[in-house]
Amino acid sequence: MPAVVEIVSFGYLHDEPPAAHLTLDLREHFRDPHVSPELRSMTARDEPVRAAVLSTPGFVELARATAEAVKAYASGPSSETVRLADGCTGGRHRAPVFAATLAGLLRDAGYEVVVRHRDLDARLPSPPRS
Repeated sequence: MPAVVEIVSFGYLHDEPPAAHLTLDLREHFRDPHVSPELRSMTARDEPVRAAVLSTPGFVELARATAEAVKAYASGPSSETVRLADGCTGGRHRAPVFAATLAGLLRDAGYEVVVRHRDLDARLPSPPRS
């Protein structure tokens, strides 16, 4: 029986990364939809955000490679639950799309997957006033 996989998406702006066997930082290597004014107020629940994130070069390939890494963790002798955390700046765009993509790949491979989006609904900090 394959291990249970717990995936938590989060935003580095809100708190420390959650405890995990594997933590991925998506901030530097993948374009942030927050920089596009038309996507800024949307979240990973919105199709334009999902499409923008999934079309980023390397994004789906990283999800596939991460699924293989999770499978390696799950094959260990003491791995009942494999915990993975993936974070972006605010936790509203890249990280939840990545978590959902990875969860789909792992479910297709027969794993039981639990996904939690820690900061998907968190408000972004206001910029400092000058």
